[in-house]
Amino acid sequence: MVARLRIAVRGLMTPEQLDYWMGEALALASEAAVVGEVPVGAVVVRDDQCIGRGWNRPISGQDPTAHAEIMALRDAASKVENYRLTGATLFVTIEPCTMCFGALMHARIARVVYGATEPRAGVCESQLRLPEVDFYNHRIEVVSGIRAEEASALLKAFFAARR
Repeated sequence: MVARLRIAVRGLMTPEQLDYWMGEALALASEAAVVGEVPVGAVVVRDDQCIGRGWNRPISGQDPTAHAEIMALRDAASKVENYRLTGATLFVTIEPCTMCFGALMHARIARVVYGATEPRAGVCESQLRLPEVDFYNHRIEVVSGIRAEEASALLKAFFAARR
């Protein structure tokens, strides 16, 4: 399913746009690492414009919900003055968790593009495969593997430095 959806999204965005926006998310992930947060970054894009940015902040914000995706959704919703972000794409450096996928559904994000898989908690392809279930009244297109090596390297370096 992911390969088929990759083709659909690539029809909406050029490979250069996918690379550029994931680069923006990777830059935010690097900012998170500098302040001691797990390096995950996210941007919300609509009509090739960034409408929301976020990086992990659960430690510094003392907020278990302050994942990069949630922070980017909050920023975007505030900017467009609507919690529904129809037609938008969320770029995130790592596969979303259950909480973040639920928020993406409620925000009516059209598609999620992520870099590295998250074997333990990722729910797009690694674990629950939530985009494939048929009980939701909304569908999210999913693309994975965009600049995955860079996203994975950021995480590995961060955790290696902590050991």
